[in-house]
Amino acid sequence: MSMPATITLSSLSWSTPDGRPLFSNLDLTFAAERIGLVGRNGVGKTTLLKLLSGDLAAQSGSISRSGSVGVLRQLLQVGSEETISDLFGVCEALAVLRRAEAGEATTEELASADWMLEARMAAALDRAGLDAGPETRLATLSGGQGTRAGLAALVFADPDFLLMDEPTNNLDRDGRQAVIEFLAAWRGGAIIVSHDRELLETVDAIVELTSLGATRYGGNWSQYRERKALELAAAEHDLSDAERRAAEAARSAQANVERQARRDREGRKKAARGDMPRIIAGGLKERSELTSGENTRLAERRRAQALEDVTAAREKIEVLQPLSVRLPPTSLPGSKIVLRLEGVTAGYAPGRAVIRNLSFDIIGPERIAVTGPNGSGKTTLLALITGELKPWEGSISVRTGFAVLDQRVSLLDASASIRDNFRRINPQSDENACRAALARFMFRADAALQPVSTLSGGQLLRAGLACALGGSAPPPLLILDEPTNHLDIDSIATVEAGLRVYDGALLAVSHDETFLGGIGITRRLEMLPLRAASGGGEGGR
Repeated sequence: MSMPATITLSSLSWSTPDGRPLFSNLDLTFAAERIGLVGRNGVGKTTLLKLLSGDLAAQSGSISRSGSVGVLRQLLQVGSEETISDLFGVCEALAVLRRAEAGEATTEELASADWMLEARMAAALDRAGLDAGPETRLATLSGGQGTRAGLAALVFADPDFLLMDEPTNNLDRDGRQAVIEFLAAWRGGAIIVSHDRELLETVDAIVELTSLGATRYGGNWSQYRERKALELAAAEHDLSDAERRAAEAARSAQANVERQARRDREGRKKAARGDMPRIIAGGLKERSELTSGENTRLAERRRAQALEDVTAAREKIEVLQPLSVRLPPTSLPGSKIVLRLEGVTAGYAPGRAVIRNLSFDIIGPERIAVTGPNGSGKTTLLALITGELKPWEGSISVRTGFAVLDQRVSLLDASASIRDNFRRINPQSDENACRAALARFMFRADAALQPVSTLSGGQLLRAGLACALGGSAPPPLLILDEPTNHLDIDSIATVEAGLRVYDGALLAVSHDETFLGGIGITRRLEMLPLRAASGGGEGGR
């Protein structure tokens, strides 16, 4: 009987080339289970996957593998002639079969031929839900089909462990669904770095990587969040307890001081009346000073320890506590027409419409999701609304002020500080209002002076939200273009918290269904590629 496949990390440490430690002394064991690897961007998740796959060698500690490892290949750049056979690594084996079928194979080739090869390839493609054959060129596949091809190659290789790094990033709904369905049915080991909460609902356990190490939580994403909520409640209880002890220590110290002062006054009165010999009075005074000093030092130690406990409890809560913000109201009336498109047709090349005869309104503080596969016109629609692209036919009327938040947060000037961006975007705000608004989004004091170019992805989007919505008069319409791509889960939760308290209209392009649910979408505009749209409705790029 063969031993079960495992990957074991023992005292594993890794530092970046400039000497910054990512993690140290990691001890983890991965078995035949699906593990979601989560943590803030920059904490070392991708590096850990590369160590697990053998692409990087451990600097200290060890990794032992009993079983084979397969890595999901993202089909971003493929040669124009590259086929499914290339992806599966079976071109030569297929060529032998072709020669055998034509009666041209040598005796050695006939003896080594894999007669079940095509059947195994077909079974792998079928399991991944892809209608394709060995000669299908990879360049002809859509994003979702390309993902399915990569999954089929993994099925064909039949590894003991799958390693996946953000497998649903930049995928449309079809591609995301392919990965989610695949993992839900996978019975081997899988280690998945992801911020896709829908995908993380399919895992057996979550491993959270932080600067302090790795913590394992049994169960899927929802169960992990429940555990984290309990941790937050416990941390809040610890803070309350630490604050109570700090207050008691302060009161006790003050009471000691007052008691000692009373004793000293009594002693001085007795000495003044001559009730006790001078030598005794001097000795009592000396003992009193010693006792007073010891009591003061003891009280001060207790107070300092209590204050340290309060600080530690507050820091723990800051790590666990999701962002909670307040925003000024937009005062958008419920009946106000915010945006109107009437019979819009548009495209980029003459005679090749990307969107045809599209009409829709946004009225009042509606929250509309623009969804559809890659290539269906979502980007084109946003370009029309923002005025970057003019329609060929029909009319577009944006009847309120608006702001756009995209993946790059291009409304911010990267060379300027967060504070200077805020003052530029909100010229009516004075310095105090600016600093108060940025503090609500956790950019306090010197943090507000950071150049935008130095911010992480999550910080960048948080700064964009602060500058776009934190002024005294937020725009009544906010347009979001795939804002959560490349963000870690904590950053996405921060963005959701900011958007939930915004009371204007939202138009959001996103493939992230959990995010759309988190920001309270009320209506959907489903875009379809023109070639797939019946009756010539919507479509595009």
